[in-house]
Amino acid sequence: MAAVLGVDSSTQSTKVVVVDLDTGEERSRGSAPHPATAPPVSEQSPQAWWDALVTAVGGLDTDLGDVVAMSVGGQQHGLVLLDERDSVIRPAKLWNDTTSADDAARLVADLGPAVWAAACGSVPVASFTISKLAWVAEHEPETMRRVRRVMLPHDYLTWRLTGGHVTDRGDASGTGWFDPATNRYRRDLLDPVVDSPEQFVHCLPEVLGPREAAGQLCAPAAAALGLPTAVVVAPGTGDNMAAALGLGLRTGDVAMSLGTSGTVYSVSDTPTADPTGLVAGFADAAGGFLPLACTLNATRVTDTVAGWLGLDAPGLDALAADADIGFDGTVLVPYFDGERTPNLPDAAGSFHGLRTSTSRAALARAAHDGVLCGLFGGLDALRAAGVAADGRLHLIGGGARAATYRQRAADLSGATVVVPDADEVVALGAAVQAAATHSQAPAASFVEPWRLGAGPVVEPRDVDGGRAVRRAYAAIAARELG
Repeated sequence: MAAVLGVDSSTQSTKVVVVDLDTGEERSRGSAPHPATAPPVSEQSPQAWWDALVTAVGGLDTDLGDVVAMSVGGQQHGLVLLDERDSVIRPAKLWNDTTSADDAARLVADLGPAVWAAACGSVPVASFTISKLAWVAEHEPETMRRVRRVMLPHDYLTWRLTGGHVTDRGDASGTGWFDPATNRYRRDLLDPVVDSPEQFVHCLPEVLGPREAAGQLCAPAAAALGLPTAVVVAPGTGDNMAAALGLGLRTGDVAMSLGTSGTVYSVSDTPTADPTGLVAGFADAAGGFLPLACTLNATRVTDTVAGWLGLDAPGLDALAADADIGFDGTVLVPYFDGERTPNLPDAAGSFHGLRTSTSRAALARAAHDGVLCGLFGGLDALRAAGVAADGRLHLIGGGARAATYRQRAADLSGATVVVPDADEVVALGAAVQAAATHSQAPAASFVEPWRLGAGPVVEPRDVDGGRAVRRAYAAIAARELG
C-alpha cells in the first residue's frame, strides 16, 4: 500500500511521519533533536538539519519501500547562504534571532510601513529574512560577496533531497522580498540591502506552485535515507502553512499554535496588507492566503516559570489547573525574549499585581494566561486587518497537550476550542502536500478521508474570569507600549 512521508524541520528538532496515502492513517513516526539556540543570537548549521532528518527517517518502523512522495515543512524566515561551490558559508540565522532588529527598523524607515505592507503583505521585523540579509550585508560584507544561492530552511532540505533550488509561495511570502498577491519577487525591496538587485535575484530559488514537484530523490539522498529514488518530492512550505494543510483549515478557520513561538492565523481567500505590522500577510500552501500574527514567547515561558517554582511543565500545568484559583489580579506579560507582536525586540517580561497573598497556583495560571493573552491579541489584530477569522478555533503545538492551556484558551476566548487528535500537524501537513503532489489532487480533497482537524472539543467554564484576565492584560500591555 502506497504511503507518503511528511517532515517537520523546526527550531528544536526534525519530526517525520509516514502515513497511508488513501486513509491518512499513521504508520510510523521518528524524530531527532537540533542544536539548542539562545536568542538574541539564534543560529544553527543547516547540516544539523540534514543529519537530524537522516536520523529521524532511520528510526522509522515501517517499510520505506512503500513511500511514493515526501515533503518538508520548515521553520520560516531562516537565512541560508551558499557559495559558488554550493557550500554553506555561515550558520543560518533563524527566525528568533533578534540581532537584526535595528536593520529591520532601518528598512521600514526607508520606505515606510504602508509601502512595505502593500509591496509584500508585511512590515519587516527582526525575524524576517530580509532583515537578516541586511544584517549580514552590514556586518559581514565579505560573506555577501560570496553568496550564490539564498535559501530558507525548508528550501535547503529540498535542495539536499533533489538538487533543485526551489521554494513555494507560502514560505517565500515570509522573506520580505516576495509579493504573495502577484506571486513574484520584488527586486525593488532589495535595493537598500544588496548592491545589485538585478543580479541578486538570480540567487533566489524558483517559486513552485502548490502541486508542482521539486523533483525526485537524488541518488545520494535516497541512499542516506533508505528511500527509493522514485520518490517524488513536493515543493515543501513553511511550518505554519504546512500546519494549515494538516488541520484541513477552511476559509475563516483559526489555528493557534503553542510551540517555541506562538502563532495565530486564519485561511483567507484574499491577501492582507497591514501597515501596523501586527499581521503578516503570508500566502498559504494551497493557492490562498494565511494572514498570521506571531509571538516570540510561548511554551518557553511556562517552562521557565515552572523551573522557578521547582517544577517541570506538567507540574506547572497541574498546579495551574486548580479550579479554585479564580482571578486574583496576577498578570504576566511574557516578553522574556523580547517580542515580535507587538514589535518590542528589547522588551522583558514582567509580573503585575503580586501580593504577599499571591499563591504559587496563581503564578502558574498567570504564566499560561499571559502566553494565551498575547496570542488572542494577535487574533484581534487579524480581525482588525479585515480577516474573517470567525470559524472554528484549533489549538495545536506542544502546549496544546497541557490541560491548562486547553481550558484557558476556551475560557479566554469564550468559545469552544478544537484540539486535533494529530499532534504532529506540521509533518502531517507536509504529508498532505506530498499526497496532493503525487496524485495531482487539491489538498482539500484529503480533508474528509484523512479526517484532518478532528479531535475533542473543549468548552469554556469561566467566561467572566477569562474576560477579566484579558481586560487586565490589555491595560498592562498598553502601558508597556508607552
